[in-house]
Amino acid sequence: MRVVSGSARGRKLKTPENYDIRPTTDNVKESLFNIIQFEIEGRNVLDLFAGTGQLGIEALSRGARSATFVDRDREAVKIVKDNLKTCGLTGRVLNEEAVSFLRRGERFDVIFVDPPYDANLYEPVLETIKFIDNLTDGGIIVCEARRERQLPELPAPYRLRKEYRYGKVKLSIYTKDAVI
Repeated sequence: MRVVSGSARGRKLKTPENYDIRPTTDNVKESLFNIIQFEIEGRNVLDLFAGTGQLGIEALSRGARSATFVDRDREAVKIVKDNLKTCGLTGRVLNEEAVSFLRRGERFDVIFVDPPYDANLYEPVLETIKFIDNLTDGGIIVCEARRERQLPELPAPYRLRKEYRYGKVKLSIYTKDAVI
């Protein structure tokens, strides 16, 4: 697993010894960042369920202003810190549960939501983002799920912009329209 593009391009990222963490494949990651390439530079990014930190690190490598990495697993937090160091990048890394972190009320321009597929966390996380208003106007939420997983609809000003399928994986891109 490597950083695909940007200042840390080609840097190899550390992965866990166990398989409790399911990293996004390089093909899916590259496709994802091709889709959102113009929505990264200068933005504040949240990598929920960070795992190895590869999504937030890829965003930083491509010019994101900042990245916050949240994971409840201590091994994952250590791996994210090691990977940031390897890439010469900085970010805030927190050992915390996702919904608890979101309840703090911080706002982000881009939120990556990639929980363990069978953990039933999509609905509570998306509901919390909507209720707490963690996404800035014009911001995006990127969810990675199993291809067959039906993700919830969100009410205005949120909307499902598009879904993409790559083998067994589905990427769902939500956006928050500016309220006038």
